[in-house]
Amino acid sequence: MAATESKMVPLGSNLPTFRLLDVITGNEFSSEKLYNGKPTLIIFLCNHCPYVKHIIEKLVEITNKYLDKINIVAINPNDYSRYPEDSPEKMVEYAQKYGYHFPYLLDETQEVAKAFGATCTPDFFLYDKDMKLVYRGQFDDSRPGNDIPVTGTDLKLAIEYLIANKSIDFPQKPSLGCSIKWRS
Repeated sequence: MAATESKMVPLGSNLPTFRLLDVITGNEFSSEKLYNGKPTLIIFLCNHCPYVKHIIEKLVEITNKYLDKINIVAINPNDYSRYPEDSPEKMVEYAQKYGYHFPYLLDETQEVAKAFGATCTPDFFLYDKDMKLVYRGQFDDSRPGNDIPVTGTDLKLAIEYLIANKSIDFPQKPSLGCSIKWRS
């Protein structure tokens, strides 16, 4: 399990535009839907990554808490031809198993992950209502095997600051996870 850190894209970056398949509904999802006056959380994740599996229950719990205050979208960028557990069919199963109440999008060409500067799963990008990046970093300090409880403290604090219109002035640590499984 080789760990990869997130890229730490410059704060203030604009939300990249995209159109991807939402495997849950079977419909195309456009980033245009996110321009509704609410902040937006984009999460790059997949099904097979031990780092995602380590936090997924707490992640769903936290995202459920904020569904009415922010837009939440998950994107799977992995090459599922090499990692079948990340296939569209398995994505649907995974979303049902964990109770996703947000779109779960398939980035089959991996162009969207590249546009965001995503490098690992999980990788978090939080945008203000003007779609400017205000947080990119870790969920919390917990990692598989380090015995630190999964709390989501870092991401939760960033969301709380954002919805309270406070500047996110605390240090942002890179996320750590499995590298995105790029196509050859």
